[in-house]
Amino acid sequence: MSGSHPRHALEPLLNAPVRLSVVAALAPLDRAEFAFVRDLVEVSDSVLSKQVSALETAGWVAVVKGRVARRPRTWLSLTAEGRTVYARHLDALRAIATG
Repeated sequence: MSGSHPRHALEPLLNAPVRLSVVAALAPLDRAEFAFVRDLVEVSDSVLSKQVSALETAGWVAVVKGRVARRPRTWLSLTAEGRTVYARHLDALRAIATG
């Protein structure tokens, strides 16, 4: 049952701290390398991979694989839907915090 309390606008997938951190890291950027996000969020490759997979499945993060000088690289970016969901989630957090 949903009501008027701002918590109803929170996105459950973003209640996980690592997923929220990943989305927040990507929000101001067009795209970022996997390793950059991993280091910024301070998690292991496997933890980031699992969380990015969940965000990708939801349609909020796009993953592009490629190569730079024969070395494999993975780039992450927020989709338009991901940006919208993140903004709505932040608005709900602000509304809760300000009462």
